[in-house]
Amino acid sequence: MSMTIGEASAASGVSAKMIRHYEAIGLVSGARLANGYRVYTPNDVSVLRFIRHARALAFPLEDIRKLLGLWRDESRASADVRRIALQHVAALEEKAASMRAMADSLRHLAASCHGDQRPDCPILDGIASQELPFATTEQKDSLS
Repeated sequence: MSMTIGEASAASGVSAKMIRHYEAIGLVSGARLANGYRVYTPNDVSVLRFIRHARALAFPLEDIRKLLGLWRDESRASADVRRIALQHVAALEEKAASMRAMADSLRHLAASCHGDQRPDCPILDGIASQELPFATTEQKDSLS
């Protein structure tokens, strides 16, 4: 049983635009009919659901590619899957710590602001002049 991109989208919860993107980067195959229409199988829909769930867990596309490969490989070692998952947990925890630091910095700047009709604003001054204490080296480089 094959289905159109619209039907695959409805069945998987992935937008047609994202299905086309995942197809373009090789995460899902989909077939083309002679008339050029894309068609998808129930297996393609399962892959799309897998991708949607992995994206909901904020896995990067390259990790999703690896996880899909492991999911398809019945001789996989679960240790490989676990390693990817725990690396992602560490990345999420680092990002959460960075976001907490950003919130703390903004909270500090907001606390120093009178919030009245005067034009002086410690928040704007702080953004304009201070080294951002929460920024990672990569973020600092991208800000320069």
